[in-house]
Amino acid sequence: MSVSGVGAWIRYGDPLEPAEIDFAIQHYRAAILQPWEAEAAARIKDARPDMTVLAYRCLSSARDFEPPERCASGLTHAELTRRDWLARRGDGSLVEWSTYPGHFQARVWDEGYRARWVEQVCQDIEGTAFDGIMSDNDVFDDYYGLSFPLEEVGSAAELRRVLDGFVAQVGAGLAGVGKILVPNIAEARREPGRWERHAAWGGGFDECWLGWGGEQLFDEPTALAQIHQLRGPGVSIVRTPDGGSAQAPHGLYGLAAFWVFGAGQGAYTATGHDDYSRTPWFPALDADLGAPLTGPRREAGAWTREFEGGVAAVVLDPQRQAELTLPSGLVLPGPDGRPDGQALPSNVVLPGHHGLIGLRP
Repeated sequence: MSVSGVGAWIRYGDPLEPAEIDFAIQHYRAAILQPWEAEAAARIKDARPDMTVLAYRCLSSARDFEPPERCASGLTHAELTRRDWLARRGDGSLVEWSTYPGHFQARVWDEGYRARWVEQVCQDIEGTAFDGIMSDNDVFDDYYGLSFPLEEVGSAAELRRVLDGFVAQVGAGLAGVGKILVPNIAEARREPGRWERHAAWGGGFDECWLGWGGEQLFDEPTALAQIHQLRGPGVSIVRTPDGGSAQAPHGLYGLAAFWVFGAGQGAYTATGHDDYSRTPWFPALDADLGAPLTGPRREAGAWTREFEGGVAAVVLDPQRQAELTLPSGLVLPGPDGRPDGQALPSNVVLPGHHGLIGLRP
């Protein structure tokens, strides 16, 4: 069984419901689940061997509330405490993340921690149906109030260099057991080559693609600095911050950009902040534009691209609107994503930070 949709299911919040798995099999191209959801992963892969299914693991923290059998970090808080692998400040106090209570910074710069993390994660995933892992918190800056310097690490730049090597170490370890690594690569646009290095072991995930939040979308130059992430290597999974429904306009905005610049390769989603406990979807996610007939073209303030099955257009500049002339006969995606929705006029005005998907009937 295969589907034409390009959606990504980021689902590492509340416990899974069986109906959600049925929905995912019908509508998504990639999924990120908690590592203990091995039965769900097996069910999905049995029905959809083409779907990429990843287990969530955190590179950089241990959570004091996690039982050993439900550990989203690579190693348990108890083990890090016993081995003295929890980071400390100069006064000896532990480093709890300011925005996520119960998350404690791990000593990722400790060779012993890194080797043990790789050993445990590879052991956990080998023999499961998961294709690999999504390693969260491959951070670029201090997002969690670490307030450098810490013992042995003086700055975010130093921590970033450590993670650079750690990602390669994890990727090599997973490759050795036949699995892939897809890190959540923070702010790769700010460092040339960062995305390509960190995605080299199977792909990359950008949790803040085209913006920080629904009210904090990027300007056009910043958005264009992220576009190369759609070209791989490996599977590219991108999330635009949004409510994730047909009523939230930025989901369609991000999806249109995904098609214009990535030609529908990889997987895409739009969700709210930490909104990972449901199945966000809207019909255009299942729309199939087919193979591209042109490259991305900028005209009248919009970026457009024509496909065998239709047209995608997006306005990245929030300060302008574009007046577009579309091929005749295009329609909007219908309720199931098929080309049987409302007819589109030949002339369309597209506001800034909006997108359009038009299909050939």
